[in-house]
Amino acid sequence: MNLEQARSNMVEQQIRTWEVLDQDVLDLLYSVPREEFVPPSWRNLAFGDLEIPVGEGERMWAPKIEARVLQALAVQRTDRVLEVGTGSGYLTALLAHRAAQVFSVEIRPALAAFGSANIARHGLDNVTLEIGDGARGVAQWAPYDIVVLTGSVPLLPRAVLESLAPGGRAFAVVGEAPVMTAKIVTCTVPGAYRTVELFETLLAPLANCERPSRFAF
Repeated sequence: MNLEQARSNMVEQQIRTWEVLDQDVLDLLYSVPREEFVPPSWRNLAFGDLEIPVGEGERMWAPKIEARVLQALAVQRTDRVLEVGTGSGYLTALLAHRAAQVFSVEIRPALAAFGSANIARHGLDNVTLEIGDGARGVAQWAPYDIVVLTGSVPLLPRAVLESLAPGGRAFAVVGEAPVMTAKIVTCTVPGAYRTVELFETLLAPLANCERPSRFAF
């Protein structure tokens, strides 16, 4: 398999056609080797338009989702990022190449080990990885310029919003199947937020995510 041709096909046929035109994002997809973050048995499908299983019931996002989210977040060199759900570490690596610091938490130890090994192999020194539950936010390193939830949530936890610095933005896929919407929520001033809807999609739920109250009559 010609990996470089497959990578180019991914960028040109999947990602550009999904309105991802930020050249910095496209260049990043060429420079960070996605095939080195997938399980070995999936290496030949690393550039396919599909979610790839990475263990513990979790899946990597499809490439076009990763690219679209990076473009929408407009990560800056000064940004401090919280990622909830390390997974394979690929999105972690993409964020780390653009941000000042990435803090990533993963609730499943075996998956955390997989992602940590992938990150270590690529020598990224601005990433802090921990095993833990970040579904309701992580106050430890707050405030953040960016928060990314890698699983869907029925509602965006208030604690996540309150951990944003002014001008900070959170990405989440919000809703429940069959209706979910990818959103960017920006903290305009402390306690005030602006929401932009990006696209509709379906994503597996974030472990231990907060659920709205339901009343029985």
